[in-house]
Amino acid sequence: MPHSFKFQQVDVFSSAPTQGNPLAVVSSADDLTDAQMAAFARWTNLSETTFLLRPTHPEADYRVRIFTTTRELPFAGHPTLGSCFVWLDNGGVAQAEEIVQECGAGLVRIRRDGSRLALCAPPLLRSGPVEDDVLQRIIAGLGLRREQVTGSQWADNGPGWVAVMLASRNDVLGVRPDYAALRGLNVGLVAPWTGPDAEADFEVRAFTGDLGAEDPVTGSLNASIAQWLIPAGLAPRQYTARQGTAMGHRGQVHVEQIGEQIWVSGEVQKCIAGQVTL
Repeated sequence: MPHSFKFQQVDVFSSAPTQGNPLAVVSSADDLTDAQMAAFARWTNLSETTFLLRPTHPEADYRVRIFTTTRELPFAGHPTLGSCFVWLDNGGVAQAEEIVQECGAGLVRIRRDGSRLALCAPPLLRSGPVEDDVLQRIIAGLGLRREQVTGSQWADNGPGWVAVMLASRNDVLGVRPDYAALRGLNVGLVAPWTGPDAEADFEVRAFTGDLGAEDPVTGSLNASIAQWLIPAGLAPRQYTARQGTAMGHRGQVHVEQIGEQIWVSGEVQKCIAGQVTL
């Protein structure tokens, strides 16, 4: 028998609706099956759809499951901030000063940062140099020249990211990906944004090879890029990144290292609220 659930669609990493990355959130979804969650995520056709559930860990305030149109993810950034926003909007009260989210990757700490929400970047599952054959696939799949690449690093915190730094923002914005060539790879591009017109410190793009799509604004990628760039001295301890430009979006991501932890923050806008019947 169908049941109704509270539902919101929010826009993450934007100070204005429709300029960030949309996220569908279903609340009190404990009675839904895995198959129902996966089917609804396919139906929304968004990069991610999340489901809020009762926590199983005593330190967690809520639990979230994160689905793309093809698979479940252990962690993702914009679904973490968007899900937390909806949980708070529904009257959620944290046990402590920081909010603790339980997800497939474990516990993720979230804090309020003025008008933004900030997540503590989880540990990388894989880091280190990118193999030559993998880097060559990426260069070919993105239509780049080798001299445009100034650095690369495995930066996987769940979705499998490979991060590649290019020489200029124009290089990043000029990429036209061949998704067939990128199959099996999730690639993030980053380059400094310099000059008097710069509205952020870096420009970022994210390409998901298996989905054959570009993600408008990506919290997990920005977190893992920061875990590479800041320790390597390629970025300051506090910076901003713009993402979504090539898609007509104006996503703004704030990154800050506090102590040994890297925090990624952004604003969230409520766009749709109501009931969904599943």
